[in-house]
Amino acid sequence: MEAHRVVITEPGPPEVLRSERVALAAPGAGEVLLRQTAIGLNYIDIQHRTGRYALPRYPSPIGLEAAGVVEAVGREVTELAPGQRVAYSSAPIGAYADWRLMPADRLVPVPDGIDDARAASLMTKGLTAHYLLFTTYPVRRGETILVHAAAGGVGLLLCQWAKHLGARVIGTVGSAEKAEIARAHGCDLPILYRQADFPAAVRAATEGKGVPVVYDGVGKDTFEGSLRCLAPRGLLVSYGTPSGAIPPFDLFRLNTLGSLYITSPAFVTHTTLRSELLSRADAVFAAVSSGVLNVEIRATYPLADAARAHTDLQARRTIGAAILTP
Repeated sequence: MEAHRVVITEPGPPEVLRSERVALAAPGAGEVLLRQTAIGLNYIDIQHRTGRYALPRYPSPIGLEAAGVVEAVGREVTELAPGQRVAYSSAPIGAYADWRLMPADRLVPVPDGIDDARAASLMTKGLTAHYLLFTTYPVRRGETILVHAAAGGVGLLLCQWAKHLGARVIGTVGSAEKAEIARAHGCDLPILYRQADFPAAVRAATEGKGVPVVYDGVGKDTFEGSLRCLAPRGLLVSYGTPSGAIPPFDLFRLNTLGSLYITSPAFVTHTTLRSELLSRADAVFAAVSSGVLNVEIRATYPLADAARAHTDLQARRTIGAAILTP
């Protein structure tokens, strides 16, 4: 059979994305043939397209997250069956497609009550929010935390989940509209970081103490300010750099700023074990089903309009989750 997919001809602007038809073989050992129904849009796709995260060769497929229906299984696949709804956020790259082959051990069953669009938007952002809040820095009741890009895809999940855990959430946003959206999703104090000195605002909101953790999914533009928001022995969690790479940094400054810590947790190291992948996905789906997390798909693009979706995402015009539809 043939599949329609989007590929990158070379690193560059959105115009390097183009559509092509590709032949698909029957699933081999350990593989599943997947009919995709919704595709997650993530900033890592921008990093792959621009060459910030280099790909082995070009033209190259693109995309790491989607949901769909199992249509056929290969030998040695015992956990999944045709007709089953599944989702993933995983290599091999190539989620921007209507049909594809995937390793069965990277697919997660989607429970009833979670539609495909939400499942496709949750695998990357939801699992990221889970390991950030429960593994990287386990948030405790009564703490005040700072979340950058609080109206973004991961940011909205962090605000809601941290609020449910009993934390007070300060968030930075880029507009008044985003401030209202963040506030509606658990952010107690949205700060317009382009108009205010956000470290000063954080210090004022914490009686000068600072916060024990900053979740920074922005990068270069917020790095220095994030350090100034931390309490002594606080932790800066850098999990994304859409504003640009963090410049070289003198580690001794962590000493003089209060014995601070910095970490950069990767998605893959928190989901490599299948048992860990399944347990995190179960926790995310349960949080959605119970109402702890409210996931809204605020932008939907046809797969053929992937270039427009990239343009909007890179310009930070998107709020919350966005998906592509085959």
